Amino acid sequence: MENLNRKTVAILATNGFEESELREPKKALEDAGADVHIVSLEAGEIKAWADGNWSNTYKVDKTIDEVSQKDYHALMLPGGVINPDLLRRNDQAVAFVKSFFENKKPVGAICHGPWLLAEADVLKGRKVTSYNSIKTDIKNAGANWVDEEVVVDEGLVTSRSPKDLPAFNSKLVEEVYEGKHEMQTA
Repeated sequence: MENLNRKTVAILATNGFEESELREPKKALEDAGADVHIVSLEAGEIKAWADGNWSNTYKVDKTIDEVSQKDYHALMLPGGVINPDLLRRNDQAVAFVKSFFENKKPVGAICHGPWLLAEADVLKGRKVTSYNSIKTDIKNAGANWVDEEVVVDEGLVTSRSPKDLPAFNSKLVEEVYEGKHEMQTA
């Protein structure tokens, strides 16, 4: 397993994130040695969604107005329907996402998380996957959408759903370990 010591990763999320899609990548990154921060719109706690209901709360480490891509080596975007829909309406969150692409840093997005990538206008010409119900949105944003367990395109890691988490987590850790990707573009 890659050693991510001295690497810091932001997980951008808000209320309504799919619990396993935050919890499991966070654990995989931490197990590999990374320092992981949950970044959100407001301080305090955010509430997860699991099995069609509200679930556990998670402590917010930093708010979006306290951070910059300069503070992080990579970014991870969990899905859930509510979470990315709320985040893509926030200009600071969208700019934060786009800044990782502008600075050629690895980004992971799973399930509905790629909605934020579409809003940040970073999908043109990229090979990606997502939850099937948003494939038209992803295609309309200029991406080459494919139905695969995990897709890696120059530092961008995408997966379809919680069932893909083992493959997603493995590739996410690998891409964070590799660091900046010169072909990663906004």
